Amino acid sequence: MDLGLALLDVGRGERPEHFARWAGAIDPAWIDAALSATGTATVRRRKLPAEQVVWLAIGMGMFRDRSIAEVVEHLDLVLPAATGRQVTSSAIVQARDRLGAAPLQALFEQLAEHWAPASAEEHRWRGLALYGVDGSTLRVADTPENEAAFGRPGSARGRAGYPQLRVVALLVLRTHLLAGLEIGPWAASELSLAAALLSKIPERSLTILDRGFLSYDLLYGLHRDGAQRHWLIRAKANLKWRVLERCGPKDHLVEITLPRALRAKHPELPETFRARAIRYKQPRFREQTLLTSLLEPDTYPAAEIARLYHERWELELAFDEIKTHTLEREEALRSRAPERVHQELWGLAIAYNLVRWHMQRIARRLNLAPVRISYRHTLMLLRSFWLTVWAASPGVVPRRLEQLDAQSALLVLPPRRGARRYPRAVKVKMSSYRRKP
Repeated sequence: MDLGLALLDVGRGERPEHFARWAGAIDPAWIDAALSATGTATVRRRKLPAEQVVWLAIGMGMFRDRSIAEVVEHLDLVLPAATGRQVTSSAIVQARDRLGAAPLQALFEQLAEHWAPASAEEHRWRGLALYGVDGSTLRVADTPENEAAFGRPGSARGRAGYPQLRVVALLVLRTHLLAGLEIGPWAASELSLAAALLSKIPERSLTILDRGFLSYDLLYGLHRDGAQRHWLIRAKANLKWRVLERCGPKDHLVEITLPRALRAKHPELPETFRARAIRYKQPRFREQTLLTSLLEPDTYPAAEIARLYHERWELELAFDEIKTHTLEREEALRSRAPERVHQELWGLAIAYNLVRWHMQRIARRLNLAPVRISYRHTLMLLRSFWLTVWAASPGVVPRRLEQLDAQSALLVLPPRRGARRYPRAVKVKMSSYRRKP
């Protein structure tokens, strides 16, 4: 029973009292370590101690359609006390402020370090673990504190309606597990945030990037600081190089000369570096050129590399799973202060990885690729299970677990379609009305 594996304690006939029992994948010792490392462990006896607030932040990401007070109630996070088990909204805010964002970040990084490499190991391509790097933005609550901390982008019709933050994610492409996350204000460069993720990329790996990350110092640092840390990226139209050797049809070993201004800024960079340029064309699409550090054509065939590049879109699907499904299309995070925004975002990342961890277990049991399991349906199934088992009598819980296991077959998606037959196009026109100030 994979989907209900973390709920076995509930199935023994006990009433669930902690969200931790749902998320049995997280070792409680990891939470204690995160709290101790950040100096936020609870000493005083409180209704909402630090370890319970950690689960509150994760629950906020899991149950976006519930108020924060409802999350506290449904996940049974309040410790018993003589004065009752209810807590006010102000007490919840104070508990979150005492905790801060650092323990959630430490816990996420510990979970990612434990889960992501093992996940990537199961789905290698020609001996290389597949990762992707890309960036996105999220709206935050429109408060003066958030605007000062994160900034507000401009638009053709004036300033944007909400402040926004920028995130860059490192993803295990074939399982959608987040291996790393960097958060910055709207004005932060995606390249600078991506550079902070390089240390999390393991050896014997291939990282696929969008062409907006075509930065010589970023690619050189990725390839230099580790054995067989390869990269694959689409070339820009104005990029120039010198052909050194023909590896095959539309496949060449090339040498790129770095700009003098860049070398003056980064003296450690070489004057030139070698890459492999692969040109390919799909029906009804323009010809594209890929650059990669995979220089051996016999070991890494050009046709396979061209097909592999399109797995970069798994990162776009992961962002969609977070924004559209987990956040219920409410892209504005609900926290009204910057520290709580960071805390909520780290909790959201942990909740997303928890769902993905369970999906990987289901896929393994059904002998399917993890991308064949529906994220939306898994999320809805887990949400409904927890909310119904919270109100159920202990005697019916074993039957609910059996039903949950039987429903896992309904989560399977049909096989992915082949190559795209039609170009992408915008079907709906943007509104021509001015934004209400």
